[in-house]
Amino acid sequence: MLEERSTVAVAAALEAAEAARHIGNLALLSDISKAVRYYRRACELEPEHADTWRLLGQACLTAGDTSAARQALTRALEEAERSQDNWHRMVALTILGGLGLRTQHLGEAVNHYEAARTIVTQEAARDPANTQWQYDLGISNERIGGVLVAQGDLNGAMAAYRKKNSTVEALAARDPANTEWQRDLSVSHEKIGNVLKTQGDLPAALTAYRTSLAIRETLAKRDPENTEWQRDLLVSHERIGYVLVAQGDLPAALTAYRSDLSIAEILAKRDPENTEWQRDLSVSHNKIGDVLVAQSDGPGALTAYRAGLSIAETLAKRDPENSEWQRDLIVSYVKLSEVARDRTYVTRALEIAQTMQKRGTLQPRDAWMVDELKLRLSQ
Repeated sequence: MLEERSTVAVAAALEAAEAARHIGNLALLSDISKAVRYYRRACELEPEHADTWRLLGQACLTAGDTSAARQALTRALEEAERSQDNWHRMVALTILGGLGLRTQHLGEAVNHYEAARTIVTQEAARDPANTQWQYDLGISNERIGGVLVAQGDLNGAMAAYRKKNSTVEALAARDPANTEWQRDLSVSHEKIGNVLKTQGDLPAALTAYRTSLAIRETLAKRDPENTEWQRDLLVSHERIGYVLVAQGDLPAALTAYRSDLSIAEILAKRDPENTEWQRDLSVSHNKIGDVLVAQSDGPGALTAYRAGLSIAETLAKRDPENSEWQRDLIVSYVKLSEVARDRTYVTRALEIAQTMQKRGTLQPRDAWMVDELKLRLSQ
């Protein structure tokens, strides 16, 4: 009798965990806080379920809680290793690598990504007909390319991105109806465009970005309610706007950035707790401000920069450990100081930069900020 009751209790817990996961999945694109709550509940009910810990970790990342995300993803990896589940091991390692990259722990990112690629390479060789493993191999190359970019190895990054592009192109050609592969092909072109832009080849970068945009427009028309595809469109407009600014075509750049802003506003209103979408909105305001400055529209630029700053300050307070958001705040303060002619903003920017420097979270490429901000205050 006791054994029967125990079996029934376990079954009930598993059923409740599945229900909690389902609710979390439904909430993911509209209420990230709710998604975190229900994923956490599912983890409590079924603690050995690696994928639930992975879902919780990703939701915490979106909510801006990097500490909780690392804990959940580490547990996901532990559970996957315990059950000898290579796919979930690979997924957990990949997301942990992304977290390392996001928090500027590049050594940690490389270790996780290489461990993930080792798993994928072995599985793809074992089963060449398995398109999922082939796809995952492409993703692994893309992730490593991202770390190489952060380390300044653009040639190495381009080689990794082109390997990924070759893999996904073959998959997308095999099944044009597979929207996941089509989307990933758009991401691949965007990554290549990013490297070309950094290398100074603006015409080639613009071609890559527009190739990516064309794919994304097709997907977005197919399902206008898909927020991931809408955000992809936003990113494409932002990338194209950047190149157009560099080429001196300010009117076209402003049009691209306003298309970016329009999408960002819709997404940010849809879920105010989604920190990624909130950051997108802040950056969009700043990009428009940059073009307006170049067009000598000081009042318009000031309005745009203040809108961006308001969001950046909220995010930076939400997670002081997020180096990307702290850097965003520095940038916002500097932009406002230049337009408003207010040194108070420079002082605030310097305080943040010095704090990041002490913590070791100021990227090498940003090391110049401290001296530059001190110089501005001394003038």
